[in-house]
Amino acid sequence: MSEGAYQRLWESSHVTLQELLDQEQPLLEPVPDRERQSFQYRLASLYLHYLGLLRRFNTVYDQMVQPQKRRLLRRLLDGVAGRVLELKDELVRADLCENPCLDRVLQDLKLTPADLEVPIPKYFLLEQSTAVRERRLILAEILSRLEPESSQKSFIGMHRTEAILLVQKAERARQGRLRATFMREIRRDEEQDRRIREDGWHKFSQCQAAITIQKVWKGYLQRKRTQQDRRTEMEFIGMLPSPNQVEHLSIISQACLWEDVRRLRQVEKEEEFRAAMVKAHDSLAETEGPDMKEKMKEQIRQWFIECHDLTGRFPDYPDASSGGSYSIFADKTPEQVRMELEMQVQENKKKEQEKRKEKGKDEKKKKKKKGKEEKSKKGEVDAVLQVLPSKCIPMISAGHEEYLNTWKNRCESIHPSQNYDSETLREEKRKEVELEIRIQVDELMRQELRNLRLVVDKEEERPLRAPKKTPGKKSGKKKEKDLTPNRSVESLYEELVISGLLRKSESVALKDYVGDFLYLGSALSLAKKLPMPSLFDIRQNVALYAVLRLGSPDIHAMAPLIRSILLVGPSGMGKKMLVKAVCTETGANLFDLSPDNLLGKYPGRNGAQMMVHIVFKVARLLQPSVIWIGNAEKNFYKRIPKEDREMDPKRIKKDLTKALRLLTPGDRVMLIGTTSRPQLADIRGLCRVYERILFMPRPDYASRYVFWKRMIEARGVQPTQHLDISALAKVSDGYTPGHILQAIQSVLSERRFLQLSKRPLVASEFLGQLAKLDPVYREEEESLKDWYFKTPLGKKSMKHRMDQLEAEEAKLAKEKKKRK
Repeated sequence: MSEGAYQRLWESSHVTLQELLDQEQPLLEPVPDRERQSFQYRLASLYLHYLGLLRRFNTVYDQMVQPQKRRLLRRLLDGVAGRVLELKDELVRADLCENPCLDRVLQDLKLTPADLEVPIPKYFLLEQSTAVRERRLILAEILSRLEPESSQKSFIGMHRTEAILLVQKAERARQGRLRATFMREIRRDEEQDRRIREDGWHKFSQCQAAITIQKVWKGYLQRKRTQQDRRTEMEFIGMLPSPNQVEHLSIISQACLWEDVRRLRQVEKEEEFRAAMVKAHDSLAETEGPDMKEKMKEQIRQWFIECHDLTGRFPDYPDASSGGSYSIFADKTPEQVRMELEMQVQENKKKEQEKRKEKGKDEKKKKKKKGKEEKSKKGEVDAVLQVLPSKCIPMISAGHEEYLNTWKNRCESIHPSQNYDSETLREEKRKEVELEIRIQVDELMRQELRNLRLVVDKEEERPLRAPKKTPGKKSGKKKEKDLTPNRSVESLYEELVISGLLRKSESVALKDYVGDFLYLGSALSLAKKLPMPSLFDIRQNVALYAVLRLGSPDIHAMAPLIRSILLVGPSGMGKKMLVKAVCTETGANLFDLSPDNLLGKYPGRNGAQMMVHIVFKVARLLQPSVIWIGNAEKNFYKRIPKEDREMDPKRIKKDLTKALRLLTPGDRVMLIGTTSRPQLADIRGLCRVYERILFMPRPDYASRYVFWKRMIEARGVQPTQHLDISALAKVSDGYTPGHILQAIQSVLSERRFLQLSKRPLVASEFLGQLAKLDPVYREEEESLKDWYFKTPLGKKSMKHRMDQLEAEEAKLAKEKKKRK
């Protein structure tokens, strides 16, 4: 795509954005609970539209070259991503479920499941700071120093005679197999000759022989033509892979090459723009700075005189924290300031008169307030559903307004210029220079105001009144006591690496967590069956709750705060893989606080406190960071088993809870726990620490089908008509992705891969390997479901479902009575 194509995509995105902003205001109005379904539908529709907008802004920002447009696009991209997270939070509150069913909304909006995929902004990885790369090098260096030299594999030696005997055995076996094959072919040929002699020769005339050959040849051609037509039809409907995948891959690689070229041009244009910013700032400060300074002084002196004429005394000069003189003269003329002063004097007189009248009306107002409160309490029963005010909408609206004022009405050609706009740059820098000069002028005018008071009013400077503190309210947040004040971050980082609490994460992309969309979610809900999340839903939730929040400090500050996630599911569901994927997509550090990893480290009560403190301190200073706890149920055991008493798994429970509470929206640190046996833990303590609990049931048919197909292709094997993947997906019901992957790895060995040309892969080869593995039995999954519905969100969901069933039963009973 050219620059003009991305420009047109940006313009069309702002048309969509304007429509979405118009739909935001009606959502703030309260909705009765009986209209819950329509409210959920509006939320889901808005969520899907914002997802599409996020995808487009991500594409444009990644490939747009013009530096000033990129700055605006970055703000819009972060704002829209924050709004997507807010709407996801609203959907969960309205639907009382972590995985709302959106298949009906997708169908109504003529969208596909691919439109529901959460796009991860590419700048998360492309714009990683040099500090993150340096940390990776430091981690690799420390780990290389820790590895002992004797870690290289030492092969067991073999005596020469034993080696010769082993080679002789292998060679004799090979010759025996060849001799047996040769003798088998000889016996087959002899048997064919014997049958021909017994039956006698069939004599054909020349004409009959030609007709026989023609029949065979025409039949062969027709069968080949039919197979080709069948294959073309299957490729067209997407049931078979296309044969020209090499061409497709070459086109994709060429497109990726052009994208990389555009990114290099972005860096060049950004350097030019930064140099131009410094140059424009210096020239404006030199040419227009003195005039700005004099105008500001005259304006502030005029304000001094007018205030003294109206009130008889000089005004208090605004403090620097409140903006100084800018808070008074922001976009105002001296006449407007004078009018405001006169209005303030008149308002003060009116207030004094109103205070006298209000003393006698206090009792009447109290009675009215009581009546209103009673009415509002009655109304609260109906008006339950309401969207919370958004932190992202003001930022999005400001960015949209800037686009309309600055970029929309520009007459740009089909290939717009990729250079910065000098006029826009000078306007922006003029405001910065004005603010810098205003700070200097404020200091001078404060001194001048002191002198005027001494000379004219003969009074000293009045001290500023401190704001009154309301009793009972604590100012500021509770700060954690630093237990390591004299130690550097580098030394703490090295200590955590040496102790094994900070690990190198494997590179795993989130898209590698393969799964398909839940197509029958709404149908199951209508049939009074509770739909379970698919692997696709789990991947989307991890992208929303972890990746988007950790990837950008601006998104993390605007989005609803989530400090911790718990992944609950049977073994083999890919919980550890998701943790690694979060670290890969965001460039986060991986801290391991699993109970098994803490055995023998930082012993004692003070040791556990010091360990948690160091981990969270380093995680905050070197954010983004992921703190992983495997077997998270062990920290909250109801009863500690005998085999786990030595490790004392509950020793970090209190310190972990305290450290989590101190995390604020600016701290890109997330605790991710994984467990396959949550029933062993105290559910209250577990839910108190982990704010979001994501249940991971066994994969459904669609996810198993996609997983089989992708994993076999990943091994370098293209599925043929001989391989019935649908049958494999049906047979593997109850098996986790880990089981399926293990079966594929066992069957597709190097030797079997070499035999594929002669012997195609068939489904029956995998059955033996699956039979050796233990599936997830229904009782185990039902036990996990029962536990999940005891969590706070699960309880609300079950209660809402029971209320719906009772309401429907009552309605049916009324209809039966009417019929009778």
